[in-house]
Amino acid sequence: MNNNDALLYGYFRSTAAYRVRIALGLKGLRAENKFVHLRKGEQIQQAYRDINPAGLVPYWIEGDFRLAQSLAIIEYLDETHPAPPLLPSSPKARAVAREIALVVTSDIHPIGSLRVLNRLAEMEVNETARTTWSQHWIRVGFEAIEARLAHLPGPFALGERPTVADICIVPQVFNARRFGVDLSPYKRILEIDATASELEAFATAEPGRQPDAE
Repeated sequence: MNNNDALLYGYFRSTAAYRVRIALGLKGLRAENKFVHLRKGEQIQQAYRDINPAGLVPYWIEGDFRLAQSLAIIEYLDETHPAPPLLPSSPKARAVAREIALVVTSDIHPIGSLRVLNRLAEMEVNETARTTWSQHWIRVGFEAIEARLAHLPGPFALGERPTVADICIVPQVFNARRFGVDLSPYKRILEIDATASELEAFATAEPGRQPDAE
């Protein structure tokens, strides 16, 4: 199915945009990709600020409807295209899926985002220290997620099918590898990543397979 009127602004290496690509794939939906080169600072240029005043990706445009923030976009897609669902059926399981997703999107991601790292560089924090900073917060978040997953059925975060929890975990694993984080202590997280890689929706969303990859 195509969302003929939908535009998705993103960047191949953005883990937030990566999440939305996975959700689209799981839903069997497509949107026209618009690329914003974060490393070149296109997100802070006026041309993009006129589209999205926050200057971030992802950004979703569908006709006259506009939406920022990956989780908001994913929930919108899930509500407008209910099958397959991206949340479990029971209220408790749905809450746990959201909890895990929020550890990634609220605890890990913001602290190590490009704009934070750029600000640290402006404050003369050297590259080694910036990498150490990112590694630390990824480990802190992954330790919390791994402990939570220990009591949940696999192979995905909450059983046999992927949910918003997995949609958030997999891109963060990609980012952890970029920063050289030792992932060996996180057995369940690695299980999720390996299982997800076998699904086309996750595979086609990978950063290296995007048209703007470099």
